[in-house]
Amino acid sequence: MTLTLYNTLTRSQQPLEPLENNKILMYCCGITVYDLCHLGHARTCLVWDVARSYLQWRGYEVRYVQNFTDIDDKILNRARKEGSSMQEVSDRFIAAYFEDMDRLHIKKADFYPRATHTLDGIKRLISELEQKGFAYPAAGDVYYSVRKFRDYGKLSGRKLEDLQAGASGRVDDPEAAKKQDPFDFALWKASKPDEPAWESPWGKGRPGWHIECSAMVREHLGETIDIHVGGSDLTFPHHENEIAQSEAATNQPLAKYWLHSGMVKVDGDKMSKSKGNFTTIRDLLDRPVDPMAIRLFILQAHYSKPLDFTEDAIAAATNGWHTLKESLLFGEKYGAKLGWQQQQEEENLLPEYIKRFQDAVDNDFNFAAGIAIIFEIAKDLEREGNIFVHEGATKTPPQELARVWQTLVHLTAVLGFEVQKKDNLEVAANGLSDDFIEELIKQRSQAKKAKNYAESDRIRDELANSGIVLIDQKGGITKWHRK
Repeated sequence: MTLTLYNTLTRSQQPLEPLENNKILMYCCGITVYDLCHLGHARTCLVWDVARSYLQWRGYEVRYVQNFTDIDDKILNRARKEGSSMQEVSDRFIAAYFEDMDRLHIKKADFYPRATHTLDGIKRLISELEQKGFAYPAAGDVYYSVRKFRDYGKLSGRKLEDLQAGASGRVDDPEAAKKQDPFDFALWKASKPDEPAWESPWGKGRPGWHIECSAMVREHLGETIDIHVGGSDLTFPHHENEIAQSEAATNQPLAKYWLHSGMVKVDGDKMSKSKGNFTTIRDLLDRPVDPMAIRLFILQAHYSKPLDFTEDAIAAATNGWHTLKESLLFGEKYGAKLGWQQQQEEENLLPEYIKRFQDAVDNDFNFAAGIAIIFEIAKDLEREGNIFVHEGATKTPPQELARVWQTLVHLTAVLGFEVQKKDNLEVAANGLSDDFIEELIKQRSQAKKAKNYAESDRIRDELANSGIVLIDQKGGITKWHRK
């Protein structure tokens, strides 16, 4: 099956056809660093990280860039309140971003450009737009002339007559009189007292929000890229303005495919500090909620659909992860007892599951459908584990089960699910090794034969407190499993 993606630009699902062989250039609009990351950031960063990983699994060489906006009114406002500087605020929350992403097990992008590190490219791009008649200076500011770009609105589908100036809240402009048209937006803003500013051909100032990403894409990936991603709230005006800026300057498409992730709500409402439902990533992780449960919660909905964060949804995802985790630990629990040989190599993966998983996810990064197949495998292993505990043998031949388990480990890794070290320690039941457990069971058997039932009960209780369940069978045989 061919990998197809829903392209916001064409409003249709299209086969992925890279600009260059099997190479993918991918850009994600990242974080404005004035506060801790919230659930919406978690979804955006996780979904596109998994998409990048899936593309790599499918054989593509991916260069993935995600930016930081470190020049912004919100950053400046926070700096004023704290009596610090824009750079101090940005540096602090960039560091916090990486801490939160590490805790969520989100892999790093190949590069993280900052707006403040791209000022030469920003000014160069503005100059080109001015020379081509798409931008004009006005009392220290520089504006983009929206009506000069004939294709304006092609991404969002909006028409100029339906638009309102400053629709994003990011391009507030108290000096509207400077504009030739109310729909024009700022590329460069003249400096104000007590604000950071940089020298430019138009006077001291700082860049507008939209021009930053156009310049960073161009500098780090080129004039045309394969995939541009971000949250659906960025479709207009940010991504629309990116297209207008970049394509007017280069006469080339900015991106071949535009993908947008859906919004995150909390109990059906838009997340907002004023509503008291604003949840940061670290608040959630500190409860604690397992980061793999958060990953499951996010990926069980299609990336483009709205995602409703509720306590019940997180509880269900936590239970789902426990089921999946138990199956991922199947090899640790039962492999030696089943006489498995050394860990299976990748060529021993079960092709029918690999094909079904790929066919499912190839349909516009449908990770939810892929997870459904993964749970099929997990439940098969769970059933075989229960049979082994109670009957001493599995219905499926042991080496075939090894292939099933290895296939599960392989496919979950594609989506970033992994058993943590602490989970492996749980399997070891607080440090009790298989050999030690077998020795205690032997001692208990000897105590029972000697009719020392107090000692026999003590050993059973000790094992139970460590999560070891004993099953006494006919003939004096005792089976055991970890709870």
